[in-house]
Amino acid sequence: MTPRDRFIAALERRLPTPGRTPHFELVFYLTMEACGKVHPAHRNYSQWDQMEEKERQLQREDMANIYIATAERFEHSAIFIAPNPDNELETRRLIELIREKSGDRYFLMRHGDATFSIPNGNEMAAFSYRLVDEPEQVKAEAQAMVDHALESAEHLRRHADSLGGPGLDGFALCSDYCFNTGPFLSPRKFSEFVTPYLARLIQGYRDLGFYVIKHTDGNIMPIIDQLVQANPHALHSLDPQAGVDMAEVKRRYGDRVCLIGNVSCGLLDTGTDEEVIESARYALRHGMPGGGYIFSTSNCIYTGMRLARYELMLDVWRKEGNYAEGT
Repeated sequence: MTPRDRFIAALERRLPTPGRTPHFELVFYLTMEACGKVHPAHRNYSQWDQMEEKERQLQREDMANIYIATAERFEHSAIFIAPNPDNELETRRLIELIREKSGDRYFLMRHGDATFSIPNGNEMAAFSYRLVDEPEQVKAEAQAMVDHALESAEHLRRHADSLGGPGLDGFALCSDYCFNTGPFLSPRKFSEFVTPYLARLIQGYRDLGFYVIKHTDGNIMPIIDQLVQANPHALHSLDPQAGVDMAEVKRRYGDRVCLIGNVSCGLLDTGTDEEVIESARYALRHGMPGGGYIFSTSNCIYTGMRLARYELMLDVWRKEGNYAEGT
């Protein structure tokens, strides 16, 4: 099985075959330290329109190479692409380049959320007032965002079909809903202004043949039933810093949704080596049984994290993240 095959098998919650449980990171930003290259998302392409096409193509090639090199070095099963510039044309070209260079080895996904996330601090109060003062207008905006996302996904479906092989495999829905203390919206308000649109978005992507991973940090437990009922293939990132326990989530929902994550980014940043090892071990021990689990941190490998700590986490995975025959 290719890494992509193993990733899809986990998303579909198939019984695991012998071998290592799949692993990926939603974003790996330490590309400068790992391979001497600025991460594609951190590049300033304000002069993109002034570039000759030859120079644009060199930039695209470099971005594709960075994504593949990262996946190869750290044994990722999937690549989350962040086209830069982020538009439909550059998305298609980046997909094509990665497929040309790596074939169907990796599962390719991109951001595709179209639901309301936690507003930034400048907009938080105004948004909260609107939920009370003009709820129907807010709902109309939520519907329009989903419509637009599904229209774009239809274009990517046609692009994938035109390649004669795999194109984009799926979407990671990256709107964050929760703080460490709980969701920004109460479960009742969440069920009114987010869940119906999340469910429609996920079903629309599924109908087009895409896989869907729902990401949100924080304490999701007050709304986890709604997230699971929206029917994504997987939940990411199962944040232990917010009290989300892999063992409990696996027991309650492991037969309904693939689980991704749960290795504490906080401990990777500020904990001891022993705490990092135990966090990785706990996620594997409780996530792996029966399949339907993908090893990952509780967020991403972000700027400022020590690469050595990520490599320590991977050491645990390589030693203890393997399925035996008949597992």
